Amino acid sequence: MKSFVARTFVLVLFEACVVFGNHCTPGFEETPLIKRFVPKFLHKGERIFKVPFESCGGSNIGYKVFDDNFKVDEAGWLVSKATLEVPLWGLRLFVDVSQSPGEMQWTAVMKLARRHHNKHHKHHLEKEHRHDAPTVVFNQTDEVVLHSKHRRRQKRSWVIPPINEPEHSMGPFPKFLVPLKSDEPVEVRYSITGPGADQNPEGLFIVDAKTGKLSVTAMLDWEHCSEYKLQAHAVGVDGSTAEEPVEIIINVLDINDHLPEFIKNTFDGFVVEGSTPGTNVFAVRAEDKDDPKTANAMIRYSILSQKPQTPFPEMFTINGETGMISTMKSGLNREQTAEYQLIVEARDMMGASHGLATTATAIVKVTDVNDNLPEFTASQYAGTVKENTVGKVVANLSVTDSDERNSPAWKAKYTVIQGDPKDCFLVKTNPTNNDGMVTVVKPLDFEAGDKITLVVQAENLIPLFQGGVRQSSTATVTITVTDLNEPPIFDPSPNSVTVSEDVPIGKEIIKMVARDPDKAMSQQIRYAMRSDPLYWLSIDPISGAVTTQAPLDREHESVVENVYKATVLAIDNGNPVATGTGTLLLKLSDVNDNNPVVSPEAADVCEGSLASINISATDKDLPPNTSPFIFKLDNHPDLKRNWTLTAKSGEHGILRQKNMLPIGVYNISLEISDSGTPARTGTSSMILTVCQCEGNGVCSKRGRAINRAGFGAFGILGLLLCLILLIVLVLVLAMYMKKAKGKVPLLRQDEDDDLRDNILKYDEEGGGEEDQDYDPSQLQPATEYPGAFIDYKPVVVRRDQPVMNMAAPRFLPRTGAQPPNDIGNFIDEGLKAADDDPSAPPYDSLLVFDCEGAGSFAGSLSSVNSGSSDNNQEYDHLKDWGPRFRKLADMYGNGTA
Repeated sequence: MKSFVARTFVLVLFEACVVFGNHCTPGFEETPLIKRFVPKFLHKGERIFKVPFESCGGSNIGYKVFDDNFKVDEAGWLVSKATLEVPLWGLRLFVDVSQSPGEMQWTAVMKLARRHHNKHHKHHLEKEHRHDAPTVVFNQTDEVVLHSKHRRRQKRSWVIPPINEPEHSMGPFPKFLVPLKSDEPVEVRYSITGPGADQNPEGLFIVDAKTGKLSVTAMLDWEHCSEYKLQAHAVGVDGSTAEEPVEIIINVLDINDHLPEFIKNTFDGFVVEGSTPGTNVFAVRAEDKDDPKTANAMIRYSILSQKPQTPFPEMFTINGETGMISTMKSGLNREQTAEYQLIVEARDMMGASHGLATTATAIVKVTDVNDNLPEFTASQYAGTVKENTVGKVVANLSVTDSDERNSPAWKAKYTVIQGDPKDCFLVKTNPTNNDGMVTVVKPLDFEAGDKITLVVQAENLIPLFQGGVRQSSTATVTITVTDLNEPPIFDPSPNSVTVSEDVPIGKEIIKMVARDPDKAMSQQIRYAMRSDPLYWLSIDPISGAVTTQAPLDREHESVVENVYKATVLAIDNGNPVATGTGTLLLKLSDVNDNNPVVSPEAADVCEGSLASINISATDKDLPPNTSPFIFKLDNHPDLKRNWTLTAKSGEHGILRQKNMLPIGVYNISLEISDSGTPARTGTSSMILTVCQCEGNGVCSKRGRAINRAGFGAFGILGLLLCLILLIVLVLVLAMYMKKAKGKVPLLRQDEDDDLRDNILKYDEEGGGEEDQDYDPSQLQPATEYPGAFIDYKPVVVRRDQPVMNMAAPRFLPRTGAQPPNDIGNFIDEGLKAADDDPSAPPYDSLLVFDCEGAGSFAGSLSSVNSGSSDNNQEYDHLKDWGPRFRKLADMYGNGTA
């Protein structure tokens, strides 16, 4: 009985607790040792799992994880704070959970075990997901018992963790994911909405309306979509809402289905030869399309091979995470290996052996530095050059350099460091072959030494690589200087001497002596003047003594600043002959040999005024043979009566007019003396013009014309005398010609003179006075000049000749002006006019001509055509006509010629 009562009590108490009390006890839902399987690699920010702690609706829940790599977020999820690798033995985490301050605290130990990867990895993963897949429960109603006289009912919502589904799952499809469950006692129908359900991609996820089983119908692709968010709905069969919608998150888990890809197939870079280990060269980079939060996209780099493997097989290394290639060992030498070829691998899964990998080529070029000296190919070089030669290459120096050709590390620079104190040599670099060309830049002197030894240094344009210190190599160059016949040298040149300008002719003033620089040659020197513009000097050809041969004049225009310049030649007798030139500068000292002259030489004075004229004096001599000057008027009485001259200063005076002078030109004579010892006095004339002036006191042009045209008394007298002489000469000439006419020829021809090319004048043949009764105008052509017209005069007919009754011809006037001597044109035009004139007589009619007159001095010519004998004629007088008529006299004379 007691047992029954006790059991009944316990049952009633249990039922009472169920009815009136809350059965939820806060704390961990599992044993304090919680074990979960996790991947090998955990990524930063990745949710690992939800901590299984029941708060029974309490607030202010606080979590504390005793590991800095993890934390629990507000939703209760364990989150990785860093990317890390889970060791094979797993991880242990201590997690404290507490509610409001002062209440109970719970502690649990969580063990994170590492999943084992094998060929059935995907199958186990899917199995684990199925095993861990929760049941999606919309709401669970908790009965609340009476507590503190109150009775209440509480509903609690489940927090659904995301559903993880790996991509590229092989099915079969549809593939079950999770069940949906409503705790309502009524019959419900389930459905889902959202992307992948009733939105694009539509139908990817489906749910059984009765059982609530959620399935996927096709293979998922993380690269296409990594997360799907769906809304789960529960509706009663009568259409009423049974539950509020619940969000379901489906995470697509990435699998390693993409190879890493290098951004390019070949990478190029440079590294300086001699670089120390650890020197960065360049970085390679690859990309992976898998999830970057997983190891599937975590790439690690490595170098698979190196060609060539000199001087060491592993000259380079690569940073596995960044892909930076750097030097690993020293010994890079461009001259031995100018380029390395590296095969670089990129592998995902953080470089694990089961990760996917790809390769690329990295070309590392070794750049040159100046790590080799220019070395002379020989230690001794030689050359020959003639003295006084400039600009000639006398020796070529060759060097070798292993650095890159035509680079600053290869190009050589040459310097003469010894044996050239006067800088006579310059070593230029041949840009083609890098040789050094020893060039003479200043004349060499054989007499100063016939052997010159140079030490030449060769170095690069940039410092040597080791420590930046310049190093070089040297060579010796021996130059042999050969002798030439050099011209004599005047020393000093120019040579100056001071002489007085009044030095007498023949005076020796200096000896211009030259020396022969050719000491090894015994030569003689002769001298000659090369340039003596005024021929004032002469030089002795043996001694070089320069003497004067003409008076010197300091004031001559060829003397510049009291210096007269001449040049002298010194000529040796070498082979070939050499000539040297010396300059002689004669500094001429002044003597008082010039008279002062006055200026101005002419002045104008207005009529009716008393003028004052300022005059000045100049002297070509130098002080003290110049100013002050003494001014005086000439002693002529007219000058002293009309003018006064007073000194104004040492070089100026004032000429004042005392009386009014008529218009005219006046010559004023002035005497000026200088201050030399003894003094020299010069007489100068000033032309003074008295003229009519304009209102401003300036001579007018008319006044000047009158003065130029006017004559004084002497001028008029001279003009009359000239006129009388001209008349007398004309009269004498006329009388003489009249007396000589017809008697004695003015010019008598000698009988032996040749009359060819001479013009002979004979007496006129005319007859008597009747021979003049003709009109000479008939012989002139009718000429029409501009503005004038000449008619033909009527023909004059002799009274003793028969007169023909015919009309006189009228010729047409000529239209153009022609010269009177154009007789040919006149005859042609007259003939044409006669042919065209109908009044002209015919050709067979009797023509009447003027009589030429009678009583001609020539006499009758009838004997020429007579039949008388030539013996009656006298031809001997032809002998007096000259050689040309002597033959005629012999033919027709008496033969005595």
